[in-house]
Amino acid sequence: MGSIYGDWLKEQREAAGMTQQELADAAIMTRSHISHIEAGRRVPSKEDARRLDQALNTGNVLSSFLPQDDTPVADYFEAARQLEQQATVIREFGLTLVPGILQTERYIRAVLDTAVPLWSEDECDRIVRTRLERAKILLNPVAPVVWALLDEAVLRREVGGPEVMSEQIVHMANLAEARRVRVHVLPNTLGAHPLQQSMLTLMWFDDQPPVAYTEALHTAKLHDSPSWVERLRAAYDCALSDALPLKESLALLRTTAKDYGHHG
Repeated sequence: MGSIYGDWLKEQREAAGMTQQELADAAIMTRSHISHIEAGRRVPSKEDARRLDQALNTGNVLSSFLPQDDTPVADYFEAARQLEQQATVIREFGLTLVPGILQTERYIRAVLDTAVPLWSEDECDRIVRTRLERAKILLNPVAPVVWALLDEAVLRREVGGPEVMSEQIVHMANLAEARRVRVHVLPNTLGAHPLQQSMLTLMWFDDQPPVAYTEALHTAKLHDSPSWVERLRAAYDCALSDALPLKESLALLRTTAKDYGHHG
């Protein structure tokens, strides 16, 4: 996500002699939301942009020049990564891979080994460090509240070999048994479901609107629009209602990890 939009907003706010809090009050937003937009970490929804234009008397400039959807994947991910560290509630959906904050180091490296073109050793090390650093949010025993909804394909697709898979699944089972992460599995017998087209992360915060992050092959999007976030949340809730209960999901994790262990 570029910072040109955020820089221009900051210039207009300062030219109007307004603090971030004053602009937030005038636009019916939170100060932290204004701060994230100015820093280039978030893009306002169309309704937010309309209220900002009104508060700053900038016509429809902020509404007309909202960043387009050709923002690089890396920029979307960086914005989502920063928001992940601030979230009070995170709901993950893994379609074919374990969600990033739940991945073990060997699983991460096995995933990176499939990249085309291949990552360099230095790039791999950097990505591994970043992903493991992200996972440190789970060291806090209470916050954020994390739910992980997994397609059963995540457990069945062998990434890195039986030993890596066993270790990865045991890691998730341990987090679930410790009540740090709530894990539910969508069984293969379910067939089609509302989330089968991409991975999804939903995030809620104390002081700003919720967001959703979706990612597929070479594409990603950070969704800020309230209507889109609600639409994606509804799809998540619908899929979750068809998933195995926590106790049955945990039993499946343990059984699957044991099966991989026998073949290792």
